[in-house]
Amino acid sequence: MTYEDFNEFCGSFPAATHVIQWRKSHVWKVGNKVFAIGRWNKGKNSGITFKASEISYEVLKAEPGLRPAPYFASRGMKWIQHHANLGLSDDDLKSYLTASYRMVCRGLTKKKQKELGLKP
Repeated sequence: MTYEDFNEFCGSFPAATHVIQWRKSHVWKVGNKVFAIGRWNKGKNSGITFKASEISYEVLKAEPGLRPAPYFASRGMKWIQHHANLGLSDDDLKSYLTASYRMVCRGLTKKKQKELGLKP
């Protein structure tokens, strides 16, 4: 997945916002909470990171091309980093990015969800 594809896909979610931070990473948030991070090296993917459910985390963490996200996992959070071509297909990656977005939305307060025009 190119950074253009990543940004276009993440930008399609309601109330999603984009910022470049953390060493030029493309960071996507909803309600000021991160749901996806993409970082590229000279146009090549060097990591797409997303929040995962408990089950998905356990299944994905040992798959080729995937790993527990270095910063998040060291703090006990269930985040996966897709870091190599052997990882997920673009369609599967989009499914996990969608799930990450939804998990973060559900974690927002009802007031914040309403403020952002999201259905609680």
